[in-house]
Amino acid sequence: MPVKISRLDIAELLETEEDIAEFLAETSCEGDASDFIHALGIAARARGMTELARKVGVTRASLYKSLSENGNPQFETIYRLCNALGLRLTATPQPGIKLR
Repeated sequence: MPVKISRLDIAELLETEEDIAEFLAETSCEGDASDFIHALGIAARARGMTELARKVGVTRASLYKSLSENGNPQFETIYRLCNALGLRLTATPQPGIKLR
């Protein structure tokens, strides 16, 4: 009997703002810029792309395009999207890195 395998959609696992915040924080620590943008797209799908696009001030199609694999969103779009998700962007020192 063949085994049926379904695709895992991480967006379905992001149920709370804390889930989204932890997911994006981990991605920012372990990934690069494209990984973070991809993670933002997953978080946006988890919360509802249409409503977030309205809050960000762009069309739904534009938000999808910005967060797509070949997208290159402006920082303002990323900033507004984080705010719409109920998140605050912060800067913290990386462990073991001295600036002076």
